[in-house]
Amino acid sequence: MVQQKIPVGILGATGTVGQRFIQLLEDHPYFYVSAVGASARSAGKSYAQAASRSWKQSSVIPAEVASLTVQLCEPQNFKDCRVVFSGLDSDVAGDIETAFLKADFAVFSNAKNHRMDPIVPLVVPLVNTSHLDVLAHQRRVHGLSKGFLVTNANCSTTGLVVPLKALQDAFGPLSRVAVTTMQAISGAGYPGVPSLDILGNVVPYISGEEEKLEIECAKILGVVNDQASGFAMSNDMKVSASCNRVPVIDGHTESVMVEFARRPAPSLEQITEVLRSYVSDAQKLKAPSAPEQAIVVMSQDDRPQPRMDIMVGRGNAVAVGRIRKCNIFDVKFTLLSHNTILGAAGSSIMNAEVAVAKGLLQ
Repeated sequence: MVQQKIPVGILGATGTVGQRFIQLLEDHPYFYVSAVGASARSAGKSYAQAASRSWKQSSVIPAEVASLTVQLCEPQNFKDCRVVFSGLDSDVAGDIETAFLKADFAVFSNAKNHRMDPIVPLVVPLVNTSHLDVLAHQRRVHGLSKGFLVTNANCSTTGLVVPLKALQDAFGPLSRVAVTTMQAISGAGYPGVPSLDILGNVVPYISGEEEKLEIECAKILGVVNDQASGFAMSNDMKVSASCNRVPVIDGHTESVMVEFARRPAPSLEQITEVLRSYVSDAQKLKAPSAPEQAIVVMSQDDRPQPRMDIMVGRGNAVAVGRIRKCNIFDVKFTLLSHNTILGAAGSSIMNAEVAVAKGLLQ
């Protein structure tokens, strides 16, 4: 628990992920939004004016944020903030986030630009919070006293690695994973996919998505090296991904097949129990956003479904169902995760909560 709420800024505050940050941070026990940043087109306007047409959340803009003046995304405009959450598009995120890092801010990024940097933790809070141990080395490298940079994973990667982590911890290395995703349109931002492209249709290509899924898993499911100066990747596990955009607003559904290195492979009963009983470090550290159950196992034949199950764990859990034998690998199942909560802003916020619990944010 924090003695006094920590002031935070939102970069890319008018975009889809920025809006979700603002919604999730309303009445947060640790943080309050004291500054919002966006492009020159929005700078100088009140947030209510800047986001008047683009706000697409189910709740109204919080009053304390609506009146804030939108700033350019430059460190001097956020001097009262201890933390910045970045919902910036990858086209501009790299240089801007680096500038905030060098200005000694704690930066929690949703963008892809720094994810594979060898000294930047790529953290899914329900999976690998131990990777934050590299931040002391990162600070030394950059000559910082209190700043650091943490990224969260791609939205489809995030849902996948939670059950993979549970299985890896219980049964040892995974040798092969094949995943086919059915990804919601909110993952493309606003205005997003044109209606004539997606209504009544499936688009079997999302630029860069399959590559991100295939490489990010190895870093997330790897370990911190002995010197706490970087990460040993989980390169023995091969991941093959096929990614599709489907006409669903929120929620990424993934069909997953897994092969274990161990022989004989665990039984379906063992796998189901391990998934159901998995407890993450974020839960153990009592992060306010952590769900009661990290993985919600569903027994119905036709679940999980985005319309019915997207808000399990307030959007911060992963729903898993249809656990069954695979005739090619060992087991196959279907998972569902909320792509803009756990898969984006929610992960960044939970990462910051864990940083508080670990004494990284004072």
